[in-house]
Amino acid sequence: MRKFCCVLLALLPLSAFAYPIDVEKSISGVSIDYTADDTDADISSIQLNNYGTIDAVCKVAFRNGPETPRLRTVTVPAGKSTHATAKFTRSIIKMRIKLTCAAK
Repeated sequence: MRKFCCVLLALLPLSAFAYPIDVEKSISGVSIDYTADDTDADISSIQLNNYGTIDAVCKVAFRNGPETPRLRTVTVPAGKSTHATAKFTRSIIKMRIKLTCAAK
């Protein structure tokens, strides 16, 4: 029984589903950092951190192949962070995110 439990625990990481995320960024005049996550099989998110002293306006385009891109516009206050998410009707195979940020 102990060996069975060890094998089961060893296989748990193989059951996790993750898809590749490509981020194309165009950041001008602000100090923005990002972290892209695969929240679910059909949901993707990106966390934006503003390390600068001025507010930033960011436009995020989530693309999942043939579906219409999901566009989000978020304001990231100075010294704060915010999230942007997108839900698709199909399972995501590869996520492409275009991030464009500028000073407010």
